[in-house]
Amino acid sequence: MILDKIAADTRIRVEEAKKAVSPEEMKARALQMNSSTGFPFEKVFQAPGLHFICEVKKASPSKGLIAADFPYVEIAREYERAGAGAISVLTEPHFFQGSNEYLREIRGAVSLPILRKDFTIDSYQIYEAKTIGADAVLLIAALLDGAAIQEYIYLCDILGLSALVEVHDESELMTAVHAGARLVGVNNRNLKDFTVNLGNSLRLRELAPRKIPFIAESGIKTSEDVARLYNKGVNGILVGETLMRAQDKGAMLRTLAAGGGCMNEN
Repeated sequence: MILDKIAADTRIRVEEAKKAVSPEEMKARALQMNSSTGFPFEKVFQAPGLHFICEVKKASPSKGLIAADFPYVEIAREYERAGAGAISVLTEPHFFQGSNEYLREIRGAVSLPILRKDFTIDSYQIYEAKTIGADAVLLIAALLDGAAIQEYIYLCDILGLSALVEVHDESELMTAVHAGARLVGVNNRNLKDFTVNLGNSLRLRELAPRKIPFIAESGIKTSEDVARLYNKGVNGILVGETLMRAQDKGAMLRTLAAGGGCMNEN
C-alpha cells in the first residue's frame, strides 16, 4: 500500500535529518521559540462560517506532477489575497516533491496560519515543524495509535502548535476524539488505495462531536461540493489539486467559496 511506502520512506528521511541536526539540538531550537502563539490555526475554524485551507502542492503519488510551473510563494500570496483562512504546504520531498524550504519562504511572505502537510511518525518532525515556521502539523490516524496522537498533541501544545488529526473512518474518528483532538480532518481520499469519496466527510460529520471543528479534505472540485459540505455543518475545507490546476487560483477559490456563501476578500 502506498501509505506504507510513504511511512517507510519517511522513517529513513527522519533518521537522515537527525544526522544533520541531532534530536537534542532540534528540540532545543524549537523550545527557544515563542510558544505563546494563541493557536492561530485553530482560531480560524472556531470562528463562524466556512473557512478554506488552500494547499501549495507540486505533485502527488496519485496524480503525478500537478504543477510544473511552481512559484510557490506567489501561489501562497494569491491564496491570501483571495480570502483563504489558512495555507497548507507539502514538505514531503519524494512522493509529493515538497520541501521544508517552501514552508520557510512562504512563512516569510504571508500572515495566514500555515499547516505543515507531511507524514508525522516521530516527535522530531514536530520540533522541526516549529523551527521552519509552521502553525500546525498533520497527525494521520492511519499511521499513529491513540497513545501517539495524544503524546503528539501534548507536544504541540507545549510548542504553541495546533494538531490537525486526520481520519478516514469511524474507528479512526473515535481514536482521534478519545486522544483529545481539537481539530479533526476527514480525508475523502483513502490513503491506502487513493480512491476518493466525498460522502466520507458527509457521513462522518454526523458522528463527530459538534464542539470539535471539522475539516473536509480532498476531492472537492465544485461550489456544489462545497455547498453540500457546508450544509452538513463542516467548518473548514482543504483544497489542493483543484486550486493548483487552476490558471487563476484566486478566481477558483472565490468560485468554490460561493458554495459556502462566506468568502471575505482581502
